[in-house]
Amino acid sequence: MSAPPVAAGAAGRLRGPRLASAVMPSLVIVRHGESLWNSENRFTGWVDVDLSDRGEQEATDAGQLIAEEKGIDVGRCFTSVLTRAVRTANLSLDAMGKSFLPVERSWRLNERHYGALQGLNKMETVQRHGEEQVLAWRRGYETPPPPVERDSPYHPLNDPRYAMVPPASLPATECLADVVVRLIPYWEDAIAPHLLLGSDVLVVAHGNSLRALLKYLEGVSDDDIADIDLPTGIPRVYEFGDGLALEAVRDLGDPETIAAKAEAVRNQTRA
Repeated sequence: MSAPPVAAGAAGRLRGPRLASAVMPSLVIVRHGESLWNSENRFTGWVDVDLSDRGEQEATDAGQLIAEEKGIDVGRCFTSVLTRAVRTANLSLDAMGKSFLPVERSWRLNERHYGALQGLNKMETVQRHGEEQVLAWRRGYETPPPPVERDSPYHPLNDPRYAMVPPASLPATECLADVVVRLIPYWEDAIAPHLLLGSDVLVVAHGNSLRALLKYLEGVSDDDIADIDLPTGIPRVYEFGDGLALEAVRDLGDPETIAAKAEAVRNQTRA
């Protein structure tokens, strides 16, 4: 399931000043292009992995699709602090002819922390723990993987980019529910205000941080979110009315290609 029907989600509860423009704002979300560990089918999480060659092309293609979409004029960009998202944002903005735009980076848009699974091959993990257990770790809304050890280089406490983040906020593992908790305040405080003022916004992040945002905006249930997979490099457009009432959702690009890429994500841990 890659494109659920629009529901009256939590976004409809956001209320603010009337839009400064008669044009209703759009939000574009893009999962980063394929990373090197995506290509190796490994759990990545907060590990800082760069784009593959294919991922670089996906990022450029995403920017071109956005640039060609009538009615969208991105005025602000947000991304995580992980290289694969930062570089995807830069390449997409270059393709749009908008490399000059302000870009705000936040750890709150990071991928879900996969704990002790980070770095492991997904199919090898299935062979060791079983498909049902790995599926629960990977897609269960409230089931976090085993935590990473405090002294591991994969624990964010040992990464200097998080030195200004309160230690109690840095996870050793996360389920999707945890990502919702850390992401939605950032949506409300940093991203939504630009939309309320009528600006189109681009958010480049990760499969699970964007699934958390999608769940919130589209009102997807805790159970149904498990069936939604976001492929790399596919722009998803949200159109809002007054007060950020969600009016429409659509993906940009060839529908068959999008469906095939979403199915490939779904099958990463299936024998």
